[in-house]
Amino acid sequence: MIFIDDWKSLGKHERHIVAAAFLGWTLDAFDFFLLVFVLRDVSRTFSVSLTTVTEAIFLTLATRPLGALLFGSLADRYGRRPVLMVVVLLYPLFGFLSALSPTIGSFLVLRGLFGVAMGGEWGAGSSLVMESIPVTCRGFVSGILQAGYPAGYLLASLAYAFIYPASGWRGLMMLGILPALLVFFIRKKVPESPAFSSKAPMPKNWGTLVRGYWRVAIFAVVLMTAFNFLGHGTQDLYPTFLESVHHLSPGDVGGIAVFYNFGAILGGIVLGSLSERVGRRRAILWAALLALAVLPFWAGADGIVALAGGAFLMQFAVQGAWGVVPVYLNEISPPEIRGAFPGVVYQTGNLLASANATLQAVLASHLGGNLAVALASVAGGAALSIAVLIGRGPERRGERLHCG
Repeated sequence: MIFIDDWKSLGKHERHIVAAAFLGWTLDAFDFFLLVFVLRDVSRTFSVSLTTVTEAIFLTLATRPLGALLFGSLADRYGRRPVLMVVVLLYPLFGFLSALSPTIGSFLVLRGLFGVAMGGEWGAGSSLVMESIPVTCRGFVSGILQAGYPAGYLLASLAYAFIYPASGWRGLMMLGILPALLVFFIRKKVPESPAFSSKAPMPKNWGTLVRGYWRVAIFAVVLMTAFNFLGHGTQDLYPTFLESVHHLSPGDVGGIAVFYNFGAILGGIVLGSLSERVGRRRAILWAALLALAVLPFWAGADGIVALAGGAFLMQFAVQGAWGVVPVYLNEISPPEIRGAFPGVVYQTGNLLASANATLQAVLASHLGGNLAVALASVAGGAALSIAVLIGRGPERRGERLHCG
């Protein structure tokens, strides 16, 4: 199989780098998605509305650009590897502490700090990977790296299905401390990016760089805003949709989430690999069009089998598009600030889409509680936007990822 051939072409150290970045993003997403399963429990504990609790998701997403800029700049100055180690220690700590929150205010603050650390992980990890692997493997590895996000969602789904009934929401979220153990693997097995090791001193004038790349930066931010509306628009309130609209049990919700996250992982790897042959833009376009095609089935299905099938296809398409993002953003990035640029534009898109869950909740309330229409409206608009935007974007497949 072509996937196996791509993996075999990687050296020992390259595989360690891919594994570390994949696990970092997987466990980061695991911490994030634990919350989406227990939104209603948190609202009951603190005696606040569901809309108020969704502000925790908003704060996590809104603070990620700050983390991307802070830790991305440090990665460009001091190296990808040490920064990756720092953020892998920080985000589990904040995730664990949020489980101990005595008030809704402290809970929201800690989720915001979690977002800062989460925002730093993706940029350092993706630049470390893309600068370290052979050019012919980038598409496949991009799919592997971004598949960490649904893999983390899958782990959170399993934890919700099997641990939550005994632990409650606080015990479930305490599991967020486990990713800190990854730092020992990074310290022992992962080398620094060869591109960073040989780079020239980091330019100090960000203004000059931004002026030279402002069109690319604006395009990337707008594109990533649409991507984040699509991703979070099909994920964050979907468990709540299954519970409140279709009245499914925690076990059934967790089971469906496991199933559609397998589809997401498969989609990321397939479309990421396909982008090496058909181009990054075309692979993203195909995935966005597939999401639009399955939208009525995804939002309008009835019965557990139909719901699971629609969710599987939707996440195959959504994460198929996302599987191309790591390589695409790294290839269009200014080489001097590759540690910061992909993460900053990605997380700025997150910021601009950070009100997604609250927007969908408010929209549903104005539609008489019709959450299905609210979810479909946001997801459909985002998929259409991606299809239009990517058709006008740059294509730099195979770009040499040098520094300096």
